[in-house]
Amino acid sequence: MNTPAWSPGAERTDGSAVRIGALVPLTRPGWSEAGRHLLAGLELAVGEVNDSGGISGRPLELVVRDTAADPEKAAAAVDELAGLGVAALAGEYHSVVARAAAARADALGLPFLCSSAVLDGLTEQPTQWVARLSPPQSRGWRVYSDFLLGAGHSRIAVAAQPSVYWASGTRILRDCLTARGGTVIELDMSVLSPTAVRDELVGHRATALLLLVGHPEPAVPIVRSVRRDQRLAQVMIGAPAGQPEFAEWATSLGDDGAAIPFLRYRPERLGALGTRVETALRGRLAEAPSFVAFEGYDTIAVLADLLRTHGTDRARTAASWPRVDVAGTRGRIRFSRVPGINVWQWAVPPIQVVDRDPASPDRFRVLHAG
Repeated sequence: MNTPAWSPGAERTDGSAVRIGALVPLTRPGWSEAGRHLLAGLELAVGEVNDSGGISGRPLELVVRDTAADPEKAAAAVDELAGLGVAALAGEYHSVVARAAAARADALGLPFLCSSAVLDGLTEQPTQWVARLSPPQSRGWRVYSDFLLGAGHSRIAVAAQPSVYWASGTRILRDCLTARGGTVIELDMSVLSPTAVRDELVGHRATALLLLVGHPEPAVPIVRSVRRDQRLAQVMIGAPAGQPEFAEWATSLGDDGAAIPFLRYRPERLGALGTRVETALRGRLAEAPSFVAFEGYDTIAVLADLLRTHGTDRARTAASWPRVDVAGTRGRIRFSRVPGINVWQWAVPPIQVVDRDPASPDRFRVLHAG
């Protein structure tokens, strides 16, 4: 699917556009709602770039490929987009998919700005070709661990499905919590049913249950099951990966979906740019934009600045990551080498722990910031 964006009435000739490949999960089993928000941010920013003259007078064009949360499909899309002559690659939400895309981009010499995936090991070896906006999982989930301990939770049950991403999250939580006297109890959701989780929580005397599972299945049935068990009335449910951010969560669970803390990557207060973009995104989405939509917008803002300043040569773009200094919707964006991270990383994206307010589930409460 090609999604061109160019100001109305502008002249176009074949081959004149500067093209950016966009990887977005738009169909199941991908988290399509996150993909829709990511794409809205990408498209809004492309439209604004073109309204202000494009890239040295040339229109910017987004060439979109649906990854459907499939690493092999994403890798094939990177090959195709590289062959189409895109100047750079953008996007992706799912960490395991982004890792496959980053490996291909690195092998092909194609600059890739990852918008929203957090897995620390995005590439196996240090690379000059890949940069990332979202914080590494180790940083965000440490902030979440601080929140748990500060809220008085030291016996934490983790309901996890088999996945590199969930396994990494469990390891980060265990390292952070056990070092400070906490206990992490693993519940294997490949063998447990949502109803069986309840007895495990009671037996282990857990005070918090973290959902390291897919949405809507099995996250929604687990929440409903736990909420309906009076023995677990005092157990906090958490979702560090951010499932409650999206409207689909509230639609599926109603009041049961409130008071479930999750990680969100935006500041408590947006500046002038962020406020303007939030209004525009709300108009496109017909709902409040998630932090993922802001990540999409910021991705294009960074790439457009690079392409205007340094041209469209791929090697020159990749060499310019450390020179990025761009006003983003959520703060000033600069890339650096972060210890333990093999890609160019925005080192200080904002991190919050928030939940949906039980008194008004459409409203978010900031519980902790890191």
